[in-house]
Amino acid sequence: MIHVAMIGVGAISGIYLKNLTETFGEVQLCGVCDLIEERAQKGVEFVRQQQQNGIRCATPKIYKTMYDAFADPQVQVILNLTRPYEHYEVTKQALLAGKHVYSEKPLAVDMDEADELVELAQKQGLCLGGAPDTFMGAGIQTCRKLIDDGYIGDIVGANVSMICHGHETWHPDPEFYYKRGGGPMMDMGPYYVTALVQLLGQAQGVMGMTKKTFDRRMITSAPHRGEMIDVEVDTHLCGNILFSSGAIASIFTTFDVYYTNQARFEVYGTKGTLIVPDPNRFGGPVMLYRPEDFVRGPAVDPALQKVDFNPYPAYKQMPLLFDYRENSRGLGLADMCRAIETGRPWRADYQQQRHVLEILTGFEKASRAGAYLPLRTQYVRTAPMQNNPMHGVLD
Repeated sequence: MIHVAMIGVGAISGIYLKNLTETFGEVQLCGVCDLIEERAQKGVEFVRQQQQNGIRCATPKIYKTMYDAFADPQVQVILNLTRPYEHYEVTKQALLAGKHVYSEKPLAVDMDEADELVELAQKQGLCLGGAPDTFMGAGIQTCRKLIDDGYIGDIVGANVSMICHGHETWHPDPEFYYKRGGGPMMDMGPYYVTALVQLLGQAQGVMGMTKKTFDRRMITSAPHRGEMIDVEVDTHLCGNILFSSGAIASIFTTFDVYYTNQARFEVYGTKGTLIVPDPNRFGGPVMLYRPEDFVRGPAVDPALQKVDFNPYPAYKQMPLLFDYRENSRGLGLADMCRAIETGRPWRADYQQQRHVLEILTGFEKASRAGAYLPLRTQYVRTAPMQNNPMHGVLD
């Protein structure tokens, strides 16, 4: 049993609290901490409600400060759920205190911070990793197996998009999305780029064009409805990624436009095309098209027809071949805790986080320079998932 302390009990903490008490029984949440003590108290109350519902789990203590959690000898792993620009300092102090760390994405907000954290973890002999762990779910793991088994041949490229008008319409405290470490590429890009490197392998370089469309934005969600946000980061980013295999991927993320289908993820091969499910989710439909499955479409412009036209008439929905189809946030943490116990590598590791961060931050650097930006980090795909008889128990 690995004991974990949660630092930051904000919006994302709810699903972690649920999964750590219900699903991942080999991880014990022993304490929580937040700058706003009321949030920490709500976290403990949630666990107590879980206990009343018949779930066997320990009641976490409340730490007054994160340093109290770092000083607790019972704590082995720090779960860092603070805001992106706070990840570096919290993770650094936890590592200095001798604790393993699993953080929400991103690892840090720039490569200098990331390099320092990785060097410190290596020096201390500690595990360091973090979100996103959605790539460990049934959807992307199924896509990885189909690609690795040659169902679409050699990879030619990919096209991915995350399109929306920002989070200020629903998030209770959205300002940080427009400050250092925020923006659509740093917020949502980790899901897409992590999935890309899991499917296509190491990236070699990037190009990009980025901009900020609105200098100020109005919050329309409670409790800050009507307040204005000063935007400090680019919010419309287009990039290309060259992979070591020779494949080229295009990525587009924006908080600036109105759109109904937020996620799009297509991988193209010499023998077919794969539609990857939303990488912000663990499950979702996996669609495969191969030329032998071709179905001829209508002979006239579909826009002139009075019925909806299916743009994917020849695609076949593939069965999901792995576990974890539901929202399983915390899966990467449980996997790292298992690695601490067994000594094996963990899947959501820092070399993946750092490589993804260099790609994410590279688009704006390339845009400012007006040039192709070679990447310096190395990347080796982590192990694929294994199906185990018991849900919530890792290999």
